[in-house]
This record gives sequence, structure tokens and C-alpha cells, in this order.
Amino acid sequence: MTALQMTDLSDLAHLVSVQPEATVSRTVLRAEGTNVVLFAFDAGEELREHTAALPVLLQTLEGAFDITAAGRTVTLRPGDLIHLQTRLPHAVKALEPSKLALFLLTGN
Repeated sequence: MTALQMTDLSDLAHLVSVQPEATVSRTVLRAEGTNVVLFAFDAGEELREHTAALPVLLQTLEGAFDITAAGRTVTLRPGDLIHLQTRLPHAVKALEPSKLALFLLTGN
């Protein structure tokens, strides 16, 4: 019998650093039902339109992002959360040096 586990991460924003003129990513957790990837973007950096193979949640940790999907753009600020369905084309642009948590909902 496998023991049940609890995993905790403190202060997600400090686990990734903004680099000049770059976008940085770091996977910080792979667990039942989700993977957590942190992103740090310098101002103006972006991920052009793309899709994800699984549903995702995006949450701003620091700064601000424009998230474009489904024909509209939403500005995501610290504490804000967006859910994107599987394969929904979307783009992410940092409005200032910013950090983002991506929760990839793996379902297993």
C-alpha cells in the first residue's frame, strides 16, 4: 500500500526569475492531476498563439499579462485566474516584468 502524500511549495514567485529580454520557464511540480510550470517574462516578451494538449489554468503571480483567446483579450493581474479549454488557441504577452503560474490539468 502506498502512503498518501502532501506536497507543498512556498512563495511560487520566488522559484523563477525574470531575465532581460527573455521568457524563462521552470516545472516545479508533477503530481496527481496537475503539473505546475512557472514562467518569468521580461516586459514585452510573449508566447505567440499556440494551443495546449490539456486544459490549463493561468494565474499571475507578479506583474501583468494580456491573455488573448476566443476572440478577446483579458488583462491578468496578480491573483487573477483564467481557465483555457483543451486546444483553445491563445497568446500571452507580458505588459511589464512578470511571473505566471501554469497549472496543466492532467486528469490522472
